[in-house]
Amino acid sequence: MKPLILITNDDGYQSQGLRHLVEVASAFGDIVVMAPERNSSGLSTSITTSRPLRVRSVEMAGGSGYACDGTPVDCVKMGVEHFCPRCPDLVLSGINYGSNASINVIYSGTIGAVLEACLCGFPAIGFSVLSHSPETDFTPCTPTIRHILEQFFLHPLPGGSALNVNIPRLPADQIKGIRVCRQAKAAWVDSLERRTDPIGRPYWWMTGKFVCDNPPHDTDQYFLSQGYVSVVPIRPDFTDTQALQNILYFEK
Repeated sequence: MKPLILITNDDGYQSQGLRHLVEVASAFGDIVVMAPERNSSGLSTSITTSRPLRVRSVEMAGGSGYACDGTPVDCVKMGVEHFCPRCPDLVLSGINYGSNASINVIYSGTIGAVLEACLCGFPAIGFSVLSHSPETDFTPCTPTIRHILEQFFLHPLPGGSALNVNIPRLPADQIKGIRVCRQAKAAWVDSLERRTDPIGRPYWWMTGKFVCDNPPHDTDQYFLSQGYVSVVPIRPDFTDTQALQNILYFEK
């Protein structure tokens, strides 16, 4: 029996990044796609609790395709519980438009779906490419995705573990290789900018800039800047293991 791969994203079911990932992954197993009805970037691990969820079939070459009018996490829950014929062997999320490197990933819907898969006990991999352009060519991502999937099925991750993969926006022959590394301590510094609409009413718009000065040489931001693909192992356990041993004086 072929492996079953559940694929989702946060850019919506019409995303070319999703469709390219489905095309590449279909060589490795049976595919079920459950993706958001619309763009759901920045929703992190949010879930829908205040209204019903609806799902419809959509055309998807390479496997069964469904669009859910919920969040990326909703999509994982829905796919696993109601639309996968059996438990998935792997959950994939992406290919995301834009970087999901550094500790900034706490905001990512792409990685939110990956962490939900971990909570469900499944291994997962999130893929992102460092481009926001709607004209992005995903073909250079193909060798990286194939290699990582080949290695996954040779050396499977345990359930509940995941990889966060970021791919530079470079031609395939200019990508220097793949490096396993840690997250950089870099993030968007956000600001709510006050503006005025045409009839004089105030509103606020989220703006900001990404700050990452001189990232350490063992981090994702450093390797991406040098033309490498970064692979960061992640998990939903937020325990600060270092502090755990240093604050035992709170015990009573």
